[in-house]
Amino acid sequence: MVRTKAGRITQRNLPSDVKAAVKAGQAKQGEKICVMDLRDTATFTEFFIVMHGRSSRQNVALYENIERELKTKRLKPLGVEGAGHGEWILMDYGWFIVHIFSPPARDYYSLEKLWGDAPRLFV
Repeated sequence: MVRTKAGRITQRNLPSDVKAAVKAGQAKQGEKICVMDLRDTATFTEFFIVMHGRSSRQNVALYENIERELKTKRLKPLGVEGAGHGEWILMDYGWFIVHIFSPPARDYYSLEKLWGDAPRLFV
């Protein structure tokens, strides 16, 4: 993916790989899905996708479905952290990162507040 200057983020202009990850999360009832545009804010990635499930078991199902869906697009994560525990699963695809939290972990780490300057889209 070529790094481009951020504009207003909308569902229409999300990159197809990010849309695919969001749809895979929605298919397993991921809650309060938020896409954060970090192109003008960070140098290590372009997008965060943040969501939560109601249990660690659901979080693992979210992770597995996202991984399976993106694999059909020939995308494999560079790394995955937390899949064994399920409280916070991080899937690093390089130019975008998927964060799957339990509700308490999402509140505690509060990525939306930490990256408060980044444009975001709730889907």
